[in-house]
Amino acid sequence: MIGRRTLLATAAAVAAVPGPLAAQTRTRDVRVGFSQDALTLDPANHRNRETQTIIRNIHDGLLTRDPAMKVVPEIAESWRAVDAKTYEFRIRQGIRFHSGDPLTAEDVAFTFNRLVKDGAMGGQTSPRKGLLGPLQDTVVVDERTVRMILAEPWPILGAMLPFQEVVNRRHVERVGQEGMQTRPDGCGPFRLAEWRRGEAVIMERFEGYYGGSPDIPPAGPAQVDRAIFRIIPENSARIAALLAGEVDIINELPPSAMRQVEASANAAVAKVNGTRTFFVALNNAKAPFTDVRVRRALNHALDKNAIITRILNNTATPLRGVMSPDAFAFNADLPEYRHDLAHARALLAEAGVAEGTELVIDTTAALKEVAEAIAALLSRTGLRVRAQIWEGAVLTPMWQNPERRRERDMYLTSWGNGSLDPSDIMVPTLRTGGRGNSAGFSNAEVDRLLDAAETEPDQAKRAEMYRRAQAVVTDQAPWIFLWLPQDLYGVSKRIAGWKPQADSRINLHRVRIVG
Repeated sequence: MIGRRTLLATAAAVAAVPGPLAAQTRTRDVRVGFSQDALTLDPANHRNRETQTIIRNIHDGLLTRDPAMKVVPEIAESWRAVDAKTYEFRIRQGIRFHSGDPLTAEDVAFTFNRLVKDGAMGGQTSPRKGLLGPLQDTVVVDERTVRMILAEPWPILGAMLPFQEVVNRRHVERVGQEGMQTRPDGCGPFRLAEWRRGEAVIMERFEGYYGGSPDIPPAGPAQVDRAIFRIIPENSARIAALLAGEVDIINELPPSAMRQVEASANAAVAKVNGTRTFFVALNNAKAPFTDVRVRRALNHALDKNAIITRILNNTATPLRGVMSPDAFAFNADLPEYRHDLAHARALLAEAGVAEGTELVIDTTAALKEVAEAIAALLSRTGLRVRAQIWEGAVLTPMWQNPERRRERDMYLTSWGNGSLDPSDIMVPTLRTGGRGNSAGFSNAEVDRLLDAAETEPDQAKRAEMYRRAQAVVTDQAPWIFLWLPQDLYGVSKRIAGWKPQADSRINLHRVRIVG
């Protein structure tokens, strides 16, 4: 809890923003207390959710997601599969960039070729290329139509397109690669007014906005004059700014602060299921984890509901497997590893694991409390489990490299699934040799199902393949399956028209001031 004196002092510090920002704050501004500054304002040059949240208020995409995470057209008015490797998009009429340039099919083709062609980003290759899978080329059919050509069938193209924003070809040619970092020319609801690095991104309403997706009413220009992202990294400072009325939305609200926000007169807590699966990767290539009985025992040994209740303040959904319940092809029939300490001990004894065997859970400082709780609960089996804290820059590469992780035991980590498609999480983390397969899990049946689903155009068949793959994974228990945390926000009662989305976007287009 934050004391009243500390809260007021912190709020005063946040309010005292240097320069004209504080003086110019208007009643029709919506202000976000945001945990991180943007890395860049070039949509092609990052792989960072916080950066995309800011950019997505300046730029729009061909497709977007509504608050229920359904994919809907945005710049595109329609789209269709011509065949398994070709998709056609029809562009809405009357869209203009903030500079006044009209948006045409040429801009769409330029945008996606800049993302996927080697060296197309000022001699560099976009770090977002991997998010577009086998997309090879985007070609102009006519002024309002483009076709995307894939090297092989890739049914999740539509689910991945909301992560990509369209840029103005002429503007990129005018300002160059360096200029794109700080001088965006989007077609979204707000245009950039000023970027004060480390302090604030200030945007003004774009009067010429075409309105956005009609599938997410109300369409039309933004309903506030300005949108301001104030960069406030410290949790206590963001909370103080919200409660003092200095900002209207804050992200990354700690579960421990929920009661404090709910008790205030001017703010409330908003929450939504996130898209990040948490798990403890077990080193499947090292004894005793080579024995499936040990892996199952650890799943039975962990009382994860105790951690969800006592540490996470009931802001997470326990998982029986890999996927979020909100994801496509989620298998709702997976068996549960019920908390059963006696059964866990019996399995360990059957596998020949001696009492007192020492095991280590690797993790980062941000997850220290959870890792220590997991270690304590697993130690009730008679094992001696402890947590070891590492710098992320050391830990992640260590667990990604089979040779370097050879002597490690367990790794408390997570993997995001922003597309809510199994391909986005199961292929990298569970396919043999996957870039995120920290457990070293390898199963021929899972590989076969994932490979087949990756190119299967029939969505019902894909779903069945993924459900079967999830069942095998849960049975083989390469991880200790943990939970899906909720994303928590603090929201001022002076605004309406906004609620959080599972993809972490803070879309301010439809926010209105009511108080």
